[in-house]
Amino acid sequence: MDLDYSRIVPYLPLLKNGIIMTIKFTVWSTILGFVWGVLLSLIKISPFKPLAWFGKAYTSFFRGTPLLVQLMLIYFATPQLTGYNISALQAGVLAFGLNSAAYISESIRGGILSVDKGQREAAMALGVSKLRIMKDIILPQALKNILPSLVNESISLLKDSSMVAIIGVGDTLRWAQQVQAKTFRAFEAFIAAALVYYVMVMVLTVIGSYLERRARVSD
Repeated sequence: MDLDYSRIVPYLPLLKNGIIMTIKFTVWSTILGFVWGVLLSLIKISPFKPLAWFGKAYTSFFRGTPLLVQLMLIYFATPQLTGYNISALQAGVLAFGLNSAAYISESIRGGILSVDKGQREAAMALGVSKLRIMKDIILPQALKNILPSLVNESISLLKDSSMVAIIGVGDTLRWAQQVQAKTFRAFEAFIAAALVYYVMVMVLTVIGSYLERRARVSD
């Protein structure tokens, strides 16, 4: 077995930039996916039918088409349709955020519907506005109920972020590709990248477990 990890050691300092880019991409995609996912879940349960239909159609499209196709469509079609030269990072965040929102919205919608209707009725009887009922009573409980699902979605975003290397984002996988091209040490480069992703996923898992424990304690 021909293995020589010393060949990739000189490139390890550059790995820091790839890790930072991976984290930056994951954070921005998660924020976009969560914010738009919350709004989309409210759209889906809206009594205004055209709005609810839009939410369902949106989710159907983003869940029914490959994420890689969505990424390519946004990155290559945006300049063609709008004249705006979107950066690779912007395209990646937009594609992953919009895609993630479709899944998150379904989780949040399920969480909202799982909250006891009696709480809504009691609040309405006390004269609380619908907006405050949703903001202060329903949504907090729904988010607490689906916290494990949200953590899993963040982990999926982190792992799937490796796709952005295809359009040139200098993330962790891109680092491994460049090291492999320069040293011809494919196994060493990609196993190093795999270990980095594994460590980051484990960190997210620990954070998620901590948040779940805190949520249970506050019940």
